[in-house]
Amino acid sequence: MSHMEPKNRTADDLNGESNEVTVPSEPEPQSQVIQSVQDHVNQETESEIAERRKRIFDEAKVAVEETRNALAALDVGDRDNTIGALTNAIGKLEMLLARNPSLALAPVEVKTVVRDTFAGTASIKPSIEYARKALSNGEVQKARGMLANLASEVSIQTTCLPLATYPLAIKAAVPMIDAGRTKEAKMALQTVLGTLVVTEDIVIPLPVVRSRAMLKEAKTLAENATRNDSEEKRLKELLEGAKKSLELAELLGYGRTKSDYKELFEQLKEVEKDVFEKKSGKNIFDEFTVTFRKLFDWKSSEPEKTEKEKAV
Repeated sequence: MSHMEPKNRTADDLNGESNEVTVPSEPEPQSQVIQSVQDHVNQETESEIAERRKRIFDEAKVAVEETRNALAALDVGDRDNTIGALTNAIGKLEMLLARNPSLALAPVEVKTVVRDTFAGTASIKPSIEYARKALSNGEVQKARGMLANLASEVSIQTTCLPLATYPLAIKAAVPMIDAGRTKEAKMALQTVLGTLVVTEDIVIPLPVVRSRAMLKEAKTLAENATRNDSEEKRLKELLEGAKKSLELAELLGYGRTKSDYKELFEQLKEVEKDVFEKKSGKNIFDEFTVTFRKLFDWKSSEPEKTEKEKAV
């Protein structure tokens, strides 16, 4: 998993002018408790990715691959293989449209973009202050450069083929090839590949996923009325780690509103109090869990199912 570190930036002074202050340019080491839940984080993100890969239409995927094959054949002057590749691409898309006449965008590829700032809230706050003051001075590009690095997330992106235009554009290239207008045909095929649509299906905030993993383990430990000293220590470490991850999520703007976070932290404080008093039971986390789900239920904003999923 890659990461992006905060760059050295400036913080504006009180009169609005930029003065250099540095934030760490190297990633800060992750705590052991965060490292201990990494497998869970990987499983959750891979599960989301796998769900979206199920939406890919093989016919559309082959059509894109064959378009690229046609371009490669044109580069070496192989007309027969060019026409063969385009014929296959057109046939696949006609079959797809026959089966799904109302389908507008056919998913062909799923990619992930990982941005992970390995820094604590104390390191990030000066960067946010810098961006705010830069914006107030109209220095949009300075603010943009700083805010671009303030993320800790997995973005799942889907590339889709536009069925209303893609097949027609491929067909239009065939007469050019027949007439020996290779340069025009290549430009036409390159253009049609440029019409593929990339959508961002979902953004998974990593501090939230890490916090959820820690809280899940903490809940199991809290239900044990006979937990030993080692389990008690682990429970407190998990709660502290979850709290820090949630503070980072709030600072980076994941979730809904600050008032929601206020309620969440108040409830987490009650959970910590119960734990420190060595209480146990299945209901310790109940109220907190409801608020957590309400704040971070990104699945509620997922796009509608594709025609392929509806048909299953």
